[in-house]
Amino acid sequence: MDAMDRKILTELQLDGRLTVTELAARVKLSVSPCHRRLRDLEREGAIRGYRAVVDPAAVGLHFEALVFVTMRLEDADTVSAFEEAVAAVPHVLQAQRLFGDPDYLLRVAATDLTAFQQLYDQQLARLPGVQRLNSTLVMKHVVDDRPLPE
Repeated sequence: MDAMDRKILTELQLDGRLTVTELAARVKLSVSPCHRRLRDLEREGAIRGYRAVVDPAAVGLHFEALVFVTMRLEDADTVSAFEEAVAAVPHVLQAQRLFGDPDYLLRVAATDLTAFQQLYDQQLARLPGVQRLNSTLVMKHVVDDRPLPE
């Protein structure tokens, strides 16, 4: 990956709806080579897909929490069962496995505190292998969906 590929990726992260012609103009490349590079980036997996970024509040999800998960056991079967179960919870927007304690960090969206409490008690606390959950509420997004650095 060279500097031109990185410029293409930066522009697409800022506006994924650019036409190839608009993209080529922004990165100062003719359309044909720009299109070829774009296809290569998609084929190689540098570009994983295209999607709309939806404002959670606009669809009624006004409440966000970060949930830290400590596992009881960390054997392969327990980890696999937990990860499969957490992936099936639609209100979990992101789930990351961490080194050290805690074991996982979940980003969770809900309509309000009551809905989060129900989600916490009925789904998150019942995930396989969970020893302890610790939550903190998101007050404000300071940096959100920033493009990757070049």
